Amino acid sequence: MRLLHTMIRVGDLQRSIDFYTQVLGMSLLRTRDNPEYQYTLAFIGYADEPEQATIELTYNYGVSEYKIGTGYGHIAIGVPDVGQMCDRVRSMNQFGGCVTREAAPVKGGTTVIAFVTDPDGYKIELIQRAS
Repeated sequence: MRLLHTMIRVGDLQRSIDFYTQVLGMSLLRTRDNPEYQYTLAFIGYADEPEQATIELTYNYGVSEYKIGTGYGHIAIGVPDVGQMCDRVRSMNQFGGCVTREAAPVKGGTTVIAFVTDPDGYKIELIQRAS
């Protein structure tokens, strides 16, 4: 068994695709529109399944905003330089991302992390990993 994907609902599919591909460097792997049931799916990631898990962006026709709730935590992405990624998110603010915790060691540890949010407010933890 293996993890295949994580699904999040988004209010503007193209805005979210642009953030994840242009800012975080993922690729748009495939899309599927289902007009009969009024939703569109976009799968994004750094590699396609079954190589790696992906993120499924779900857009339900006519819904532009969701309440994230208290049960959602975050998506974690390993990056070679957390500080550089924070700078990238800030410099590409036209895509709607925001740095919410600057790059620094995790409390009680030495691993460098940061948090950003996507255009819909979903939290993404950036974890520094050697290339």
